[in-house]
Amino acid sequence: MGKTLLAVLVVVGVLGLFGARSYNKLVNLDQAVQAQWSQVENVYQRRADLVPNLVETVKGAAKFEKETFQAVTEARAKVGQVQQGTSPNDPAAVQKFAQAQDQLSGALSRLLVVVEKYPDLKATQAFRDLQVQLEGTENRISVERMRFVQTAQAFNSQRNRFPTNILAGMFGSRFAEKAYFKAQAGAESAPKVQF
Repeated sequence: MGKTLLAVLVVVGVLGLFGARSYNKLVNLDQAVQAQWSQVENVYQRRADLVPNLVETVKGAAKFEKETFQAVTEARAKVGQVQQGTSPNDPAAVQKFAQAQDQLSGALSRLLVVVEKYPDLKATQAFRDLQVQLEGTENRISVERMRFVQTAQAFNSQRNRFPTNILAGMFGSRFAEKAYFKAQAGAESAPKVQF
C-alpha cells in the first residue's frame, strides 16, 4: 500500500508541475498578446490624433469639400467610440474595431484625393509635414498589426496543443483564443487605375 500511495503522489506531483508550467506559459503569452494589442491601439490613436490637424490644414484651402471633411470627422469619431474596451479576446469586437479603422482609412484616402486639386496646399510645409507623419503612422500600423497577429498566433498555437488545451478549457474565457485582423472586403482585387 505504501508504494502505491507513493506512486500516486509522484504522478499527482508531476501532473501538478506540468499544469503549473502550462498555466504560467499561457499567462506569459496572454500578457504578450495584451501588450501587443495596446501597441496596435497606440499607433491607431496616433493616426486619430493627426486627423484634426490634417483636416484643419486642408480646410483652409479646400472650402467646398464639406462632405469629405464630414466623412473624415464622422469616421474618426466612430473610431474613438469603438476603440474603448476592445479586447483581443473578442473576435467580434476586433472585427468591429478593424471596420471602424478601415472606414477612417477610406475617408483619409478621399481627403488626400481632394488635396490633389489644390497644388498650393500640397506645397505648404505644414501639409507636407502632416502627410509625412500620416504615411509613417500608416507604416507603423501595418507593422504593429503584423506583430499582433504573430503574438496572437503564438498564443493560439500553445493554447490549442494537447494537453494544454484541456488546462485552458478549465479556465473558460480566461484563455480564450485570440482574434486575428482580417483583410478588408475587396482587398483581394487590385485597384483599377484609370488615366
